[in-house]
Amino acid sequence: MSDAESARIYPTRPYLAVSAAVFREDRVLIVRRARPPAHGLYTLPGGGVELGETLEQAVIREMREETALDIEPVALVGFRQAIARDAAGRVERHFVILPFAARYIGGEISLNEELAEAHWRLPEEIAGLKTTEGLGAIVAAAKERLGRSG
Repeated sequence: MSDAESARIYPTRPYLAVSAAVFREDRVLIVRRARPPAHGLYTLPGGGVELGETLEQAVIREMREETALDIEPVALVGFRQAIARDAAGRVERHFVILPFAARYIGGEISLNEELAEAHWRLPEEIAGLKTTEGLGAIVAAAKERLGRSG
């Protein structure tokens, strides 16, 4: 575990993260996490914003690092707060996540060690999966936003 990763366990402050609902034609990219946080759950690719990065730069970088795909972030489509407490009630993790609606530009999926699998799914197929909280609503908002942007 890197120093940056270990600082995110029992943090002294919330961490800012980004994710992307990336659409390729009518399908969205869904990934399953290979380790904490959200181990085993289906979610959107993403990760922490680094010092000096814009949100758009962070989501582009995270997509390349996690999936090797190139994307075009279009718009923010909400926010999520992920707060996990241990058995004693102490905050073990705290993330504020800003999800983007994004378009697929190119590349073939090649997952890093943080992800176990990836699938291009129709948005309505997400309902049957074990997902992070609010995933369906974020994907629906992203699809609607991309529909308006042409």
